[in-house]
Amino acid sequence: MLPQLTRALLVPVSRLAFRTVVEGREHVPREGPVILAANHLSFLDSFLIPLVSPRPVAFLAKAEYFTRPGLLGRLSGSALLGLGAVAVPRGEHRAAQAALETALGVLRDGRAFGIHPEGSRSRDGRLYRGRTGVAWLALASGAPVVPVAVIGTDRIQPVGARFPRPGRVTVRFGAPLRFAAPAAHAARARRTATDEIMAEIEKLSGQEYAGCYNELSAGQ
Repeated sequence: MLPQLTRALLVPVSRLAFRTVVEGREHVPREGPVILAANHLSFLDSFLIPLVSPRPVAFLAKAEYFTRPGLLGRLSGSALLGLGAVAVPRGEHRAAQAALETALGVLRDGRAFGIHPEGSRSRDGRLYRGRTGVAWLALASGAPVVPVAVIGTDRIQPVGARFPRPGRVTVRFGAPLRFAAPAAHAARARRTATDEIMAEIEKLSGQEYAGCYNELSAGQ
């Protein structure tokens, strides 16, 4: 009941407030496991992707998103739960691996799972190098990866802003990518697949590629 209620409330609000333009929805498979791998510019990203996707999407979100104080914090936490978010403690490897195992379960159930390979939000608008968890999921599950670019959320709710402001957002879905499980050199295969995913996100978003990790993703 909560997911249906959340979408029923938030879809019209997001359309009115953000005048969202959605491109490439046809690239998202309507059934079967799929990974939506997106850039990360704003707190809003994890809300908008499930709202504009043609099917429900579960995704990773930093644990602190669920524990923010005050009425706004409680509302946003409830909305994330309603949209299927999975809490991930930032900077804790075992907890992050446990979250990936949970994500793998979602995919094995034939559902859609969303992830931000950069880890944390970009503070300067550049696209950072992806963490290889996204490739681990793709190779372990056999699910296709749909690259996703969210454009404009950093202007609507930049890092540090408590409330979003009206504006226009574009969400662009790319063609699915498929990766075969390697016979050897698994770590190298994960790195190569992740770099390919990030290259497609770069094309869709038009962001400058930073070529390094976002240090905040490691909890620094």
